[in-house]
Amino acid sequence: MPDENNTHQMTYNGWTMRVRHAMQEPARFLLMLHGWTGDENSMWIFTRRFPNDMWIAAPRAPHAAEGGGYSWRALHPVTRGLPTLSDLKPAADSLIRLVDDVSASIGVDGSQFDVAGFSQGGALVNVLALLYPQRIRKAAVLAGFMPGGVDDLIARHVLAGKQFFVAHGSKDNLVSLERAQQAIELQEGAGAQVTFCEAEVGHKVSADCLRGLETFFTI
Repeated sequence: MPDENNTHQMTYNGWTMRVRHAMQEPARFLLMLHGWTGDENSMWIFTRRFPNDMWIAAPRAPHAAEGGGYSWRALHPVTRGLPTLSDLKPAADSLIRLVDDVSASIGVDGSQFDVAGFSQGGALVNVLALLYPQRIRKAAVLAGFMPGGVDDLIARHVLAGKQFFVAHGSKDNLVSLERAQQAIELQEGAGAQVTFCEAEVGHKVSADCLRGLETFFTI
């Protein structure tokens, strides 16, 4: 049954997702990516005032995380710490296939789509945009970071003309503000146009930055 956000849970080709159908046409596709230890329910706090023409999918990451929840990369002793491009590439490739399959099945144009992610999901947004820039319309990185191993893609300016929204807390003790600022430098170095919202909060999105995110996806 739909919840208060007009969403419902479904399974599709092995994925568990929570989705919200667009309420007006033509519809566009938005992919929402939760952070480490999150799940398909984690991202809906951000979407309450998102445009009605968005068909939104929030998939559950494929790997169990230590202590509960899910992760976008497999955890091995050699991959502890922040993930790299190569750690997250399998998830990015799988998500592109998911968008292709779902958009075809519902009749929504998924040739270009919007994407937003929180924390580890924000890092995955960066990876998706760097590996598949032709597929991304707008990208939002919330309390996220840039994975390592991206220098070659940055040097090739693969994000030329892409629009990014970055929100970060100055009191974030999990992903430092400095790391967010470094990510913005790399995004801009790759050609992206970045709107940055900084707030005096921890590992979360402030009310002001949430309003900025809503405006970003409305335009």
